[in-house]
Amino acid sequence: MTEEKKENKQNDAIGATESRLLQAMSVEDATTEQVVPLEYSAFAGKQLSSGMKKAKMFDIVEQIRSVSDPEIPINVYDMGLIYKIEQKDNGDLYIEMTLTAPTCPIAGVLPQQVADAVALTAGVGKVEVKLVWEPAWTPDKMTDEAREMLELL
Repeated sequence: MTEEKKENKQNDAIGATESRLLQAMSVEDATTEQVVPLEYSAFAGKQLSSGMKKAKMFDIVEQIRSVSDPEIPINVYDMGLIYKIEQKDNGDLYIEMTLTAPTCPIAGVLPQQVADAVALTAGVGKVEVKLVWEPAWTPDKMTDEAREMLELL
């Protein structure tokens, strides 16, 4: 057997061992599969009564600011996790938000907390909060106030 064939056989064995180890650790092998975050939407609220005035965007944002990541005591709005707030004529809201990382342990909690908080606002109908991953969150999306708070922590 040539030296090149021996080296290839050894590399194959190492690769197979690494794959088995990653599987045992429940980690995806980056060389064979990509981990793709699941899509998730949270819902809250109910249809507004006919003739009811829509909420003001200021009030909606203030309700979003009442939700904070428990690991980082800064609200999700100032953290820059809210990418889009779309208000429909009937008072329904569509919100896109992200998280600081796809592996965030509270991925299923924060969007629902945002939906529930916003649904409490007078003049808000049905609320959908969709978790999105593009563009990826970076610290430059934070407000100046949030950056200042992080420096104090």
